[in-house]
Amino acid sequence: MGVLSQSQEYQSFRSTVPQQKVVVDSDEEEDKVWVVYDAGPKTVRCPVIFLPPASGTADVFFKQLLALSSSGYRVMSIEYPVYWSYHEWVEGFRRLLDHFRLDKVHIFGASLGGYLAQKFAEHTVRSPRIHSLMLCNSFTDTNVFQQTNSVNVYWMLPGFVLKKMIMDNFQSTQVEPDVADGIDFMVERLDSLGRAEIASRLTLNCTDSYVEPQKLRGIPVTVMDVFDACAISDEVKEEVYKCYPEAKKAHLKTGGNFPYLCRSAEVNLHLQLHLRQFNRTRFSAIDSSYLPDEKEEFEAMTKLPLQRRSDDDDDDDVIDEEEDDRAPENAELPAADVISSDPVHQGETSLLDELNALGSEGEFT
Repeated sequence: MGVLSQSQEYQSFRSTVPQQKVVVDSDEEEDKVWVVYDAGPKTVRCPVIFLPPASGTADVFFKQLLALSSSGYRVMSIEYPVYWSYHEWVEGFRRLLDHFRLDKVHIFGASLGGYLAQKFAEHTVRSPRIHSLMLCNSFTDTNVFQQTNSVNVYWMLPGFVLKKMIMDNFQSTQVEPDVADGIDFMVERLDSLGRAEIASRLTLNCTDSYVEPQKLRGIPVTVMDVFDACAISDEVKEEVYKCYPEAKKAHLKTGGNFPYLCRSAEVNLHLQLHLRQFNRTRFSAIDSSYLPDEKEEFEAMTKLPLQRRSDDDDDDDVIDEEEDDRAPENAELPAADVISSDPVHQGETSLLDELNALGSEGEFT
C-alpha cells in the first residue's frame, strides 16, 4: 500500500468520518448505490460537495474533509454509481440532494467531476441547485479527448484495458515525491473500482458533449489549475477561461493531476477564499459559530496596517537622522544630486517604482 493510504491522516479520516451508502434509484439489474462521506456541522444547509475524477473514489478528498470540517465547514464527498448518460446521472444526483434535504450546494469538481457538475447546473437551470462552482483541472467539451468515436465500445472492454486507458494520462516522468505519492494513492483507488464503474465513467468522460455556459450565468465560479504537467492541456484551460470570463482563477505552481492530495493546504486555502463571499448568508458553508465576531475581525484587519504605518514612521525618522549626519558632506550639491547619490534613497525609489507597477498592472484573481 502507498504512503498516503498508510498515513495517520488517512487512518484518522477512515476512523472518524463514517461512510454512508445511499440508494436513491435502481434499474432492472441492480440498485444505484451512492457512497457518501459527510463531515462537519449538520446545521449547515448549503454544504460543499466534492465530485472525484474518473479514476477516483469518494475518499480521495480526505484531506479537504478533515481540514475544512475542523474549521466549521460542512463538507461532503460522494462516489457515484454506474450511469451511462448525463440525464441519468443528473436525475440520480438530484435525488441524492433530495435525500439529504439540500436545496442548494457548492460543488468542487475535479476533472470529470467538474464536468458533471457543470452539466448538472445546465440541466437544472430552471430550478437551480448549485449555488457556486469550483472547477479543478476540468474541461467544458469532451471532444478534447478525441475518443468520442470509441465511446460505444467501452462497456464491453475488459477491466485491465479500461484501467490502462486512464493510467496512461498519469505522469510517467520524474515528479516530486509528494506528487508521486498522490499518483500511487489514485492508482490504488482506481484498482478498487469495478469494470462497469470504470466503463461508465469513461463513457461519460468521452461522450460527444459540451457545456452551454450561458445557462450557468449568475453562478460564482472559481477555476483552479496547475502550471506543471497534467492531463489537461493549455488549450483546454483557455477554453474554460473563455466560457467563464468572470471566474476567479486559482493557479497552483505545482500539483499535477491531483493537487487536492499533494497541495492540499493551497487547495483548502483557495476553497475557503471562494466560500468566504457566502459567509453570514443562508448559503454559507460554515457554521456561524465558527466565524469570528465582526468587531474582532475588523480590529484584526485594521491592526496590522496601523502597526505598519507606525513602523514606517519610525523608519522615516531614522532616514531623516542619517540625512542630517550626511548634510555637511553634500552641502554644495544640488538637492537632486543628494538624493541620487544616496544609496538609501535609490533603493526607496526603485522599490516605489516596483510597487507602483504592481499596483497599476497586477490583478488578483
